[in-house]
Parts: sequence; C-alpha cells; structure tokens
Amino acid sequence: MDLSALLAQLLNGLAEASSLFLVAAGLSLIFGVTRVLNFAHGSFFMVGIYLAYTLTEKFAASGMGAAGYWGGMVLAAAITGLLGAAVEIALLRRIYKAPELFQLLATFALVLVINDAVLWLCGPADLLGRRAPGLKGAVALFGRNFPSYDLFLIVVGPIVLALLWLLLTRTRWGKLIRAATQDREMLGALGINQAWLFTGVFALGTLLAGLGGAVQLPREPASLGLDLSTVADAFVVVVVGGMGSIPGAYLAALLIAEVKSLCIGIGLVHFFGISFSFTKLTLVVEFLVMALVLVLRPWGLMGRQQGVSRNSAPAESPLRPGTPAFKAGMTLALLALAVLPLLSAQLPYAMVLVQDVLVAVLFAVSLHFIMGPGGMASFGHAAYYGLGAYGAGILLKSLSMPMPLALAAAPLAAGAGALLFGWFCVRLSGVYLAMLTLAFSQIVWSIVFQWDAVTGGSNGMTGVWPARWLGSTAYYYLTLALVALSVFLMRRMLFAPFGYALRAGRDSALRADAVGIDVRRVQWSAFVIAGVFAGLAGSLFVFAKGTISPDVMGVGKSVDGLVMVLLGGVQTLLGPVVGAAVFNVLQDYIINATDYWHAVFGAIILLLVMAFPQGIAGFARHAAEQWKMRRAHRNEAAAKEKQA
Repeated sequence: MDLSALLAQLLNGLAEASSLFLVAAGLSLIFGVTRVLNFAHGSFFMVGIYLAYTLTEKFAASGMGAAGYWGGMVLAAAITGLLGAAVEIALLRRIYKAPELFQLLATFALVLVINDAVLWLCGPADLLGRRAPGLKGAVALFGRNFPSYDLFLIVVGPIVLALLWLLLTRTRWGKLIRAATQDREMLGALGINQAWLFTGVFALGTLLAGLGGAVQLPREPASLGLDLSTVADAFVVVVVGGMGSIPGAYLAALLIAEVKSLCIGIGLVHFFGISFSFTKLTLVVEFLVMALVLVLRPWGLMGRQQGVSRNSAPAESPLRPGTPAFKAGMTLALLALAVLPLLSAQLPYAMVLVQDVLVAVLFAVSLHFIMGPGGMASFGHAAYYGLGAYGAGILLKSLSMPMPLALAAAPLAAGAGALLFGWFCVRLSGVYLAMLTLAFSQIVWSIVFQWDAVTGGSNGMTGVWPARWLGSTAYYYLTLALVALSVFLMRRMLFAPFGYALRAGRDSALRADAVGIDVRRVQWSAFVIAGVFAGLAGSLFVFAKGTISPDVMGVGKSVDGLVMVLLGGVQTLLGPVVGAAVFNVLQDYIINATDYWHAVFGAIILLLVMAFPQGIAGFARHAAEQWKMRRAHRNEAAAKEKQA
C-alpha cells in the first residue's frame, strides 16, 4: 500500500468515525445519566434513516430542492428525539428502580416492537436514498478521488463534539447532566426534577442516534437489520472510550474506524509463504480492540469506575433446599415428559417442541449459573453453545469419531474456551465484564464464519446426525436424561461449599476475600462449569437438527439466553427453567400465528416485565411467601383468640 492509498484510507476512517460517534455519543449520554443499558438505541438509528428517506423523498417530490433535503435530515433527527422522549415517559420511567438487567430486557423487547413497526410502515425492501445536493461529486486528494460527502461527514463529528462540550460545560442544563452522572440522589435532594432531566437526556441521546442514521442515508440503504448491527458497534465504542465519556466516545470511534480502514487498505499480505487477509479482520476488529483495551485498561480509554447504581437488585433471600412439594412436582413433571412420546399419534409435534425446550433450558440454566449465584452477566454465552455444537460436528465428520464419544467430548471444547476467556473476564465486573464476554464471543464467531475448510464458513455444517440406534424417540429420552442430570448437578453445586463461596464473592468480594475465599478462582471455575454445560446444550442441539450454522453463536443467541434467564427470574433457581419454557413456547406459537411476530413477542415481554419485575418464577415465589406469611398470621391470631 503506497502513501496516497494509506492517506485515502485514513480519510475513510475519519468519515466512518463521525458516523460511529454520533450514535455512540447518544448512548453514552443516556447511560451516564440514567444508567440504562439502552439496547434499543440502534432502533432509533434505524428509525432516523427511515424517516430521513421518507421526508427527503416527500420534499423532493414537492420541488423543495436542497432546502427540503437538508431540512428533512434535521426533521428526521428531531422526530426521532421526540419518539425517544415518548418512550422514556411511557416505559422507562416505570422501570428505573428495577434491576439493570431487567431494563435491558425491556429495551430488547422494544427493539422487536420497533423493528416490526418499521416493517409494517415501510415494507421489507431496502430503501436507497438520494445523494446529498451539492455533495454529489468527488474531490481530488493525494492523487485519488475522495467523495465530497465523506469530507462533509469528517467535519460533522468534531462539530457535534464541540457543541456537546459547550452544552455540558457552559449551560446550566449541561451542569445538571454532569452532576447527575456523579450523584443523582444528591441532585434530587437539591430539588431538581430528575424525571424531566432524564427525559431531556434520553431525547437528546435518541436525537443524536436519529441524526447518525439520517446522515448515513447517502452512504447506505435503510434496512431492517441496522438496529442490532448498529447497537453492537455503539456499545463497543462507548465501552472502549469509557462509559459516560463523550470525548472518550469520539476517541474510541476514531481508533476503531481507523484500524478497520487500515485493515481494508493492507488487504492480503504474505508472511514466509503464508497468505493472510487483513480484510477479513473487519468483521471482528472492533471487538479485538475492545478486548485489548478492557484487558489493559478495564474502565476504557477515558472512563473511570462507576459508583454504585441506584438500579441495584433487591437483596436475595438465602437459597433453600427443595421442599417435599417441590420435589414431588419436579418428579411429576419428569414423568409427564417421559410419557410424552407415547402420545405422538395425538400430539405429533409436541416431542420436537419439548426437545427444543429442553436444550434451551440447559443453555439458560448454564447462563444463570454465573449470572445469578455468580453475579457475572454475560453477553457472549452463545460462544460456548456454538463451540459445543461445532466441536461435535467436527469430531464426528472431520475426525470420524463415534457419535456418543463426540457428544461426550464436544462440551470439553466449550470448557476449554471458557477456561481461556474466563481468565480475563473474571478480572472485570458489571457492564465491562459483559462487554468483554461479547468481544470474545464475536471473535469466536468470526473464526467460525470464515474458516471454510473446517467449519463450512457461512454455509455451516450439515449431516451431523446421531447414531442409527438413536432414533427420534431414543434421542429424545437421551436429551431428557442429560438435561435433567445436568440441571440437577448444577443445582447440587450451588448447595455445596463451592456454591456458597460463589455467592459470597457476588455479595461482597472484600468480605469473601477476608475470610480466605479466592474469589477470582471460584468465579473462574464457575465460568468453566457454565461453559461445559452450555457446550453440552449445543452438542444436543446439533445432533437433534443435523445441521449447524454460525448463527448459533451470534449476538442474537446470547440475547435469547439473557431473555430466558431474566424472563423467568434471575433470583431463583427455577427461573431459567420457567423462562426458557415460556420463551420458546411463546415464540413457536406466535411465529405460526402472525407475520409480525417480533412485535407481538416484544409486547408480551414488555407486559411480563411490567407485571413481574422479578421474573415469572420470582413473582410466584414471592406470592407463595406472602401467602405463607398471611396464613401464619391468621393461625397466630386464631391461637390467641382461643387462649383468650
């Protein structure tokens, strides 16, 4: 790559950095003040680009020319900000005191609703917007033609950064925002209306996301997949820069965009006869940067350790062994599942659905093992699910290993991945730990996606079937036995000294360390155990379906695991079982009932979050405890009346 090509790539990186910064700045503002992990931030970016397309086309048809085009851009961002304010007032105000992960669940449900709303209004086709008036041509720079619009974007980023700096440092409202990032409770004690401050910040953050989408219209089409891809990039930028730091977000956007541009510019290189394509790294380079930054500087480039959030979960009651009634109920449930194949004539699809639910239960319980008792939220647990699935496929097809042996050995590959990644992850906490797990997961996904010779690349692997003697009914019973045994073993571990040490490290790492518990080693061990069982779930899945693709270890699969755990209740051991069953049965039913199943499913999740902030199983446990207390009070009152 010559000097002119290098400079051109650096300019491309500057243009991309501005686009990333606009989205990440809004997300950083929202998190800094509200402490909400707004998973729907990418949806507002998507809304912004769709609104920009609609308005610019309408104004162009009216003959408004350049004024209509640029006015449509600004109006699209403003409408997106108003939509964000409405969402904050109608939804987020009701869940600010809920645990942070439940807020994540609510905003994820919002992603589903917004995506289907845009699908209904605008259709499924990608929409390519007009080129910006006055910026349609190119400028000769360094002997190459550089798009004029990209030069415009290079200027936009620093201008927005300067305006935000002036807003935050030179206005009273900006000073209130900075004060809220430091101590919101004290701000409320001084008489400041926090509710409207939060609304204003959320509106500003979503306006920036909408503006980021609008200015991208001349560079890429409006499509329904922009929400998840954009929010992943925005989270990476915010975490690398430091949560809540606007300058850090710009620095991180600049770093990531330039590294990605350099990978494109370098292209294919040869080392001692070995060819390596740096272009392939563009799929994962931002996650490599994030992993490196978090390992070396755990709070980001310009961030600092966050104080205790007011959105903390309520204190958990101690774990109790199952009552005789609980054990009887579990036994009856297993017996019912065991006799289900006998009803295959009356319920032909039930066995397939229940088998999928069983695999999902094992995946959710393995994630809960580190999330609930361990207090370690993971956004990348699908990596171990995928390693188990691909491990089984590779052992069976490439190494010709017998199927039972492949099924037994594949979870060890997932455990090896958890052993490696967990060593780094347990050194962090909170959002930074979660994002590092996401980074490692995306690195694994990138390798699987591009390693055509071994994994089949984007096409995946097919023909991964169980042994002939394991027919559909026999494999169902094998799945039922392995899932039941795995759930039982994980439950027993939590009632063993290891489980008590794990919860002690979660509740107070300093006190646990003071009494001689090696908190990191215990958490690392839990990470490996969870990885092994997630790998077993993946192995069972691939042999049930006969095929595997990189989607099983994508961001979507990790989010599904989070939703299952949170839906059931993270503070109860039965929660992931209930959450996985409800999630998969609802999803299966709604998919067959309507084309807009995302919106219906998201609305149901929102209702469940609002009605059961502790999860379905958590609510049931709380209701049962309340009923027992009231019955005890009635019995005590009756006894006193008899004595009187």
